[in-house]
Amino acid sequence: MNPYDKLAALGITLPPVAAPAAAYVPFVRSGNLLFVSGHIAKKDGKVWTGQLGAGMGTDEGRAAARAVAIDLLGTLHAATGDLSKVRRVVKLMSLVNSTPAFTEQHLVTNGASELLAEVLGERGTHARSAFGAAQVPLGACVEIDLVVELD
Repeated sequence: MNPYDKLAALGITLPPVAAPAAAYVPFVRSGNLLFVSGHIAKKDGKVWTGQLGAGMGTDEGRAAARAVAIDLLGTLHAATGDLSKVRRVVKLMSLVNSTPAFTEQHLVTNGASELLAEVLGERGTHARSAFGAAQVPLGACVEIDLVVELD
């Protein structure tokens, strides 16, 4: 099943690329690598705010990370014109807005990792880092960026 068929089966429509909120571009290509800027979690078109471990639990954070992955796929589509050009998601980095006592950043980040693998198959599996952060821009609960190898 190609990525677009898989997205359709999941009931996912890719969003357009969001306008940058500061002095950066959504993605940069260097050779066969595409560096995708950090995307923050959004819910109902607004920043999904919250802090894991302070009124926000792992399951909600995981859903937020999945929402970020959908936005990242939208940016990948805009950057490549065709998700089939993704040879491999090389690296995913996740910043989870969390209290010092919260230690499940890796489980939150699974929301993004699992969706990328579901949509892109083996090409969506990746190396990754998941960090707790004292704050994420605009109070978002999760921010994720990607490095992708293209055909």
